[in-house]
Amino acid sequence: MQQSHERQEPAGPGPAPTGPTPAGAVSPAPAPAPARPARILVVDDDPTVAEVVTGYLDRAGYVVDRAGDGPAALARAAGNRPDLVVLDLMLPGMDGLEVCRRMRADSGPVPVIMLTARGDEDDRILGLEVGADDYVTKPFSPRELVLRVESVLRRTRPRADTGPLGAAGLTVDPAARRATKNGTELALTLREFDLLAFFLRHPGRAYGREDLMREVWGWDFGDLSTVTVHVRRLRGKVEDDPGRPRLIQTVWGVGYRFDPSAAGPSAAGPAEQEA
Repeated sequence: MQQSHERQEPAGPGPAPTGPTPAGAVSPAPAPAPARPARILVVDDDPTVAEVVTGYLDRAGYVVDRAGDGPAALARAAGNRPDLVVLDLMLPGMDGLEVCRRMRADSGPVPVIMLTARGDEDDRILGLEVGADDYVTKPFSPRELVLRVESVLRRTRPRADTGPLGAAGLTVDPAARRATKNGTELALTLREFDLLAFFLRHPGRAYGREDLMREVWGWDFGDLSTVTVHVRRLRGKVEDDPGRPRLIQTVWGVGYRFDPSAAGPSAAGPAEQEA
């Protein structure tokens, strides 16, 4: 009989066995479910800006919704809660500050990155005062905005290296993203939560605003008034008398120190006097 000279191809993996696993064999671990891409809501009445921002975020792997005004943004956020909102400050009818307030009231503490005009420092401060977690000034690089989005979302994920923290009647649970004062839950924004957790991890040590911006915000440079505003807001929620802070003290010429052992009002004076 003539012998075949055809080359034999190696056999493929074939179907997975359906019978019971032999004794002593290790069953393969099931593949982890893919992570759900974050949903970003872009709110801007300028179609060109919204289209560019949406395109960059879409290519970065996010699911993007768009809204051109405040009422549409609130409706979309209520119908499908976003993981983060990119929100223009100057919107027709209802400005970004009011949208941020109502969205927080209706949908909870969703992270917000505010888009503001260059040089409008008062508007940026107002945005931070109502709870925006970050801001980008126009005109801006879309790539920079994507990096800011990634930074904010990264900080919403719980830290795996620490358990609950507590001191002076304050507790922070990073895994649950929950903070309480004397058993009462605190309504903190993303950055306020991270700032309080950082202070609880490092009691008694003075940090400059540059240090806090690097450690809490993850930025090597930026507007230091961002830190000032967040410290003031956090004092308003954790201090018995925010006008004379006892826990988050101002260290003149340096920055701030969290002192859970302080027995009385801080010698640093009124809270509005910053280092």
